[in-house]
Amino acid sequence: MSRTPVTDLAAELTAFFAEAGFTADGLAAHLGPDALDALYRGEPAAVRYATADDSALSGLIRAFILRDPLPATALADLVGASLAARLIDARVAHADPHGTVRLALDIRPHVIVGEDRWVFSDPDAALTVRVPGPDHVLGVGAASLSLLQSTPVTPVDSVLDLGTGSGVQALGQLGAAVTATDVHPRALDLAEATFAGAGADVELLEGPWFEPVAGRRFDRIVANPPFVVGLPEVGHVYRDSGLNLDGASELVISQAPEHLTDGGTAHLLAAWVHTHEQSWQQRVASWLPDTGVAAWIIERDCADPALYVGTWLRDESIDPRSPEADERTRAWLAHFDAHGVTGIGFGFVAIRMIGDQPSEILAEEMPQSFTDPLGPEVEEYFERTAWLRDRTTDEIADARFRPRPGLAREEISVPDEDAGVGFTRAALRLTRTDGPRWSHDVDTHLAAIVAGLHPQGLSLRETAELYAMANGLDEQSLVSAAVPAVVDLVRHGLVMPA
Repeated sequence: MSRTPVTDLAAELTAFFAEAGFTADGLAAHLGPDALDALYRGEPAAVRYATADDSALSGLIRAFILRDPLPATALADLVGASLAARLIDARVAHADPHGTVRLALDIRPHVIVGEDRWVFSDPDAALTVRVPGPDHVLGVGAASLSLLQSTPVTPVDSVLDLGTGSGVQALGQLGAAVTATDVHPRALDLAEATFAGAGADVELLEGPWFEPVAGRRFDRIVANPPFVVGLPEVGHVYRDSGLNLDGASELVISQAPEHLTDGGTAHLLAAWVHTHEQSWQQRVASWLPDTGVAAWIIERDCADPALYVGTWLRDESIDPRSPEADERTRAWLAHFDAHGVTGIGFGFVAIRMIGDQPSEILAEEMPQSFTDPLGPEVEEYFERTAWLRDRTTDEIADARFRPRPGLAREEISVPDEDAGVGFTRAALRLTRTDGPRWSHDVDTHLAAIVAGLHPQGLSLRETAELYAMANGLDEQSLVSAAVPAVVDLVRHGLVMPA
């Protein structure tokens, strides 16, 4: 039995949308680049101007994305009388006594893992004047898109989507047996509709955190939890956990390993505080067990407290000039000051179970811009670190390697101030041109050794010894220095084991 009548009409509605071209690609082609950009910027007037014609697709955009009011007869003309009546009966569309209807939900088309999908959620304040309430169910936002891009989609048997919201992350994992949980009943109502629209059979469980799946383990966990860092209170269910500061991130990161199978992985969005007393790397690493996990913790951004508070107040449509904003800001910043918070970091946490071995935790910043999905990189990172973990220093020295295809050697030169003429080298770097575009400063010796690596050629040791012999360097010293340097290059994928 369905949780709500919205679920019962979801498949029919999304089938109609697909036939009508109300898809992400269809919108892009119909609106054109300028109006599409205006849509993403939250400028409805420009989108409304671009859809002022009488075409069916323009009508669907005005009704379902801009949520413009329209006569009930016009809605029937758009989607058919039967489906229009069902939308009104299910309260997907609200009708007033004068026969005017307006969509009460946001049903937006997206391409998720190469498939056309429609996400059922509450409308936000981007295109209509409204203040999201405490029980608001978020649609597809920047954070959820980031997690989608950083989560692998390779086949596994079982997936847990913790705190599913409107079901966005689960849509990227539908090849597996998916379990979706949430503490918010309304979120599960809308997630059920999202899954029905995708023709997906997903197990829905209600409850907080990992309680609905106590004692169960999964091959993959994805979670976009309510990670907003602040006071221990709940203003909006989708973002506020009721736990102090970064307690929500600590809870999910620390408990995820208990629910992973051997070799299973977790892919999480998280936020953490910076303080003078402890580095953020130490703080987040302390949330993980001493044995059994490999973890890659990536900080993508760090905001100062004032910027952070202002951003989240705008998220709930509070005018930063208002008395309410003044009161909320003072309380929030005072709470940060009381706990020594100097900044708030945000990023990804990937965890892999590695059996009865000491945990390996790398926490690092990734500030560079890139467009490639991070999911394949996360999987490859765990494979690269597993290769390193299984080998001694001598075995690494005696292994063969190859530079990554597309690896670039960059030499940066600046005017030679001492000579007063010409240029002098300021930096020498090896940089990936794919994935997250990692770049490492190297010296001429390491650059030359990497250039000499070949999968059918000499080992790392032999290559370094040959280079040392040709350049009058101590062979053993060069090998001893080259091995840890190449290990760093392997960890970031600039050099690959043959």
